[in-house]
Amino acid sequence: MSEQITVGVGAGAQYLGVDRVIDLGPLHPSAHGAYRLRLTVTPDLVITAAEPLVGHLHRGAEKLFEVRDYRQVLTLANRHDWLSAFCNELAVALAVERMTGMDVPVRAQWLRALLCELNRLLAHMVFLTPLAPEAATYREGVQALMEEASGGRIHFMFNRIGGLREDVPAGWTSRAADFLSTVDIPHVDFAELEGLGVLSREDALAYGVTGPIGRASGVDFDLRRDDPLPAYKELDFAPVVRTEGDAAARVRCLQDEIRKSVELARQCLDRLPQGPVNVRLPKAIKAPEGSVYTRVEAPLGTSGVHLSSRGEKTPWRLKLRTSSFNNVQALGALLPGTEVDDLPAVLSSFAVIVGDIDK
Repeated sequence: MSEQITVGVGAGAQYLGVDRVIDLGPLHPSAHGAYRLRLTVTPDLVITAAEPLVGHLHRGAEKLFEVRDYRQVLTLANRHDWLSAFCNELAVALAVERMTGMDVPVRAQWLRALLCELNRLLAHMVFLTPLAPEAATYREGVQALMEEASGGRIHFMFNRIGGLREDVPAGWTSRAADFLSTVDIPHVDFAELEGLGVLSREDALAYGVTGPIGRASGVDFDLRRDDPLPAYKELDFAPVVRTEGDAAARVRCLQDEIRKSVELARQCLDRLPQGPVNVRLPKAIKAPEGSVYTRVEAPLGTSGVHLSSRGEKTPWRLKLRTSSFNNVQALGALLPGTEVDDLPAVLSSFAVIVGDIDK
């Protein structure tokens, strides 16, 4: 084993000739939130080991769920992944609805699928912006649609137990269709991404990696097909799966997702039925004693909720299975062998939200 020494970023030449352990972060412009990468780097500036260190942003959301009723829980549930707020709300609402045997109106089910796809567009455009600046324009367009529908810019709070808070505004569906007709796939220069940061299918499965990162490594799993919500069962959808597992494949998967989300959103608009979007609720919602697990395909992968109830108006336990928590662990498998100069390109292809990790 070669000699190692821990130094700060920008350490002097006196440490040449030995492996260095360097901390990247916890505050770094390439990261969505505060997390640290502890990198072991050779004198030739090649990464030989990487350890993601999380916990800097921990806020104890799961404990806070236990002292709030089911309506109030939704307020916290949309915040751990701030780019997937609508999908996060939906996962919790589905858990309570399944526990109580609640029937959600058909129009609300289709609007939920439509808004999930718009939320996916929003998230992917954010992650593509550093590589394709024109993605920011599309991001603002879909952000305006989500804000008009929900009244919220970041934390939408549009889901309710039993459906949605209210119907979308008059003329909104036409404006959504007009926007979708303008969306193009952001152009990315793949020359610097090919062959970098390869994550094998075996490692992706071992770490429980889902979403576009998993599908870029050959993991053929997408809840919109494999465990679909009611509206998705009637939509024409098949996920795009790639096998290269490198940075280029991950970015191409984000582009594939944008194309698919536009198609699915258009199908939802074409088939959107009339009718109510919520049900009348009692003053206090009490889930019966027992437990349930629900999951949705959030932009970054599987977002799951394990709800345990003792028959009270607050959950006894509400455990979140967040996609970024699993995905970030895979950095330890894909970064070794990467040159330090290529690190920004690899990290820019690897989409995680730290609030989703430090829930």
